Amino acid sequence: MKAGIHPNYREVLFVDLSNGFKFVTRSCVNTKENETFEGKEYPLYKLDTSSESHPFYTGTQKSVDNMGGRVEKFRNRFGKTSLAK
Repeated sequence: MKAGIHPNYREVLFVDLSNGFKFVTRSCVNTKENETFEGKEYPLYKLDTSSESHPFYTGTQKSVDNMGGRVEKFRNRFGKTSLAK
């Protein structure tokens, strides 16, 4: 391998800021902070959303079709009108 051209691939601690969930995985992400997790110090990267807090993965995602018939109301109101004269 050619020296000096590869990113720093190492274990990084990711923290979900919305619920405090932490996990360690290997990454090339640039970090400025460190934090100790399970007795070892890792570079720290803060996330807004992870699989532990994202509505799709937690099962709390709402479908537009199931929100009180809003889509059906729109279709009934505007779907059958003709703008051509």
